[in-house]
Amino acid sequence: MGAPERYEVEDRLKKFLANFRAERDPARSLRHIPADDRDKIERRVIAYFEAVHRASGMGHLDRRDREKMEAFRGGLDLIEIKSEHQADEIASALHTEMPWMAAATERVWHDLRSSVRRGDAGPRISPLLLVGPPGIGKSHWARLLGEHIGVPTTTIEATSEPASFAVSGSQRGWSSAEPGKAVQSVMASRIANPVIVVDEIEKAGSPQSTSGRSFDLAEGLLPLLERTTAQGWACPYFRVKFDMSWIIWVLTANSLQGLTQPFLSRCPPLELSSLSLEHLKGFAAREGARRGLPIDGVDAVQEVIDAIRRPQLLSLRNVLRLLDAVEVTVHQPVLH
Repeated sequence: MGAPERYEVEDRLKKFLANFRAERDPARSLRHIPADDRDKIERRVIAYFEAVHRASGMGHLDRRDREKMEAFRGGLDLIEIKSEHQADEIASALHTEMPWMAAATERVWHDLRSSVRRGDAGPRISPLLLVGPPGIGKSHWARLLGEHIGVPTTTIEATSEPASFAVSGSQRGWSSAEPGKAVQSVMASRIANPVIVVDEIEKAGSPQSTSGRSFDLAEGLLPLLERTTAQGWACPYFRVKFDMSWIIWVLTANSLQGLTQPFLSRCPPLELSSLSLEHLKGFAAREGARRGLPIDGVDAVQEVIDAIRRPQLLSLRNVLRLLDAVEVTVHQPVLH
C-alpha cells in the first residue's frame, strides 16, 4: 500500500479531533472545525510530510521534483526472461533477422541463458560495444533486442548530445538542468531494464565548460557501466541514489579511435563486418514480409540492390528508406 496523500492525512486528523471532542462532551456536536483548529491541523500535516521527506532522503527536493519522483512510489517493473528456451527464441529471432550481427547476438544469448540459470530477477546483459562500418544496422539491432525482450529503447546520439549531461543529467542550478536520459527512460516507462543505445560514442569528444571542466560522455558512462557502482548511482539532478544496474546498454562506434582504456575495459568491443549483397537482399525480404508489403514491391527493392552490385555503396538505412517508399506507395489513397 502506498503512502497516504495529503488530503487523507488531513481528513484523519479532522475525524480524530471530532471524535475526541465528542467523547469529552457528548452533548456538543462538532459540525464545523474552528479556524484555529484548522490552522493547527494544517501545520501538523506539513510537519508530517516534511518528516517523511527527510526520512526518505528527498527532503531537499522541491514540490515539482517530488512529483516527478512519484513514478517510483509503487516500484518499477523488471522484465524477466522466464526460461532458457525463451532466451533461445530471442537469439534465434535476432539471428534470423540480422545474421551478420552474429557476434552481438551470441553474446546476448549467453548472457540471457546465464541469467536464467542463476535465477536473476531480470536479464543481466553486460554492456555491449558494437564496432563496425556505418549503416550495417547496429542501432536497428539494438531496437530489435528491446522489442524481443519486451522493454522500451531510448537512443542517445553522441554526435548531437556529446556531453555527459545526456546520460547522467546535470546538477540543479543550471538553467537547462534536467535528469539524464537514463533516469528519464526509467521514469517514463516505469521499467527498470530498458535498452539504452548510445550511438557513435567515439564521436562524442570532450566538451568543456568556460572554467575548463570536462564533461566527457564516455567518462560519464563509466559508473553506469560497472554493476557495483550502478547499483547505488547518485543522480546529479535529483541528488538521490538509484539502482541503474539493470539497464541494457548498447554502445555503437565506427572505430575505437578516441575511446579510453577504462571505457574499453568495461565493455570490450565486438568487431562487426560489412554487409554483403545477400545480407541486404535477405534483410529486405524479411523486413518487407514483417511489414506486410506486396512481393512485387519487395522484389523491386531487391532489384535496386542487384543493380548497384556494390554493397559498400549501400547501407541498411538505404534499404529501409526503399522499403519506406514502397510502404507509402502501397498505402497511398487512390484518387478518383
